[in-house]
Amino acid sequence: MRALLIALLFVSTSTFAQSPASSIPVNKAQLLTDLQTLSADDMEGRLVGTPGGAKARAFVIERFKASGITPFGQTFEHPFEFTAGRGGAAAPRTGINVLGLIKGTRTPDRYIVITAHYDHIGVRNGATFNGANDNASGTAALFALGEYFKANPPAHSLIFAALDAEESGLQGARKFVAAPPVPVEQLILNINMDMIGRDANNLLYVVGTHTQPFLRPTIEQIAAGANITLRMGHDNPEEKGVEDWTRSSDHAPFCEAKIPCLYFGVEDFENHHKATDKYQTMTHDFYYRVVQSMVLAVKTFDDTGVRR
Repeated sequence: MRALLIALLFVSTSTFAQSPASSIPVNKAQLLTDLQTLSADDMEGRLVGTPGGAKARAFVIERFKASGITPFGQTFEHPFEFTAGRGGAAAPRTGINVLGLIKGTRTPDRYIVITAHYDHIGVRNGATFNGANDNASGTAALFALGEYFKANPPAHSLIFAALDAEESGLQGARKFVAAPPVPVEQLILNINMDMIGRDANNLLYVVGTHTQPFLRPTIEQIAAGANITLRMGHDNPEEKGVEDWTRSSDHAPFCEAKIPCLYFGVEDFENHHKATDKYQTMTHDFYYRVVQSMVLAVKTFDDTGVRR
């Protein structure tokens, strides 16, 4: 009898280690609808400070509410001023981050920050740059994660941050880190999603373990349970022929502030900042499985904390 129990336990744990992400409930139809809505022509490429950007922001707020994410105080909107451009002659511009919260049940004063930028590069020479992968994919994933963790409350509190003006120099992330909605010392981890929805080879990269090796064991645990191939990389500047993504997206200001940070994204070089980055060209089933795996990633860090 004891041998049978051990055998059953082995089978159970082995199965979990192979594919727990596949059992995580994510509403695929809603996820793809959200992706399609954010990357539609009427969003006009979601450029910061434009009507298209405002329309996208209103949709983000609507979906935050529907997913069970609550605002800090009375509003989801957190405006900030910035200048971008060469020299000191650039006019001030306004971006607006959308921030929300799901409170933790055991350590509510410790926060995991889940980020994705909702802006893109707008309309150029009459062509709408829809930015389906960059970064409607990460933004729509925020809603799916919110829905999951509202139904399955986390131990730590989760901040959901749809950031603006990433394409203008990571401005929304820089503003968040400079003036977070909670004390900065309570931020234990940033998980950033940027370009997570298109890859024919089933491959997602996680960036940050080269400079933060204490995160590697947890990433290995997540990779063992993901239902896509999760590979550590793109974070070693000495690796020849491989782009270093350490400072390429909204995780960078968190890293610079010594807040543990990870960036999840794909190699999508041929569509990056191209008019071909459309909903129709996305790898839809891969994207769905990535989002399941992102839920697993947050769950795992919520369970383990950040072990330095």
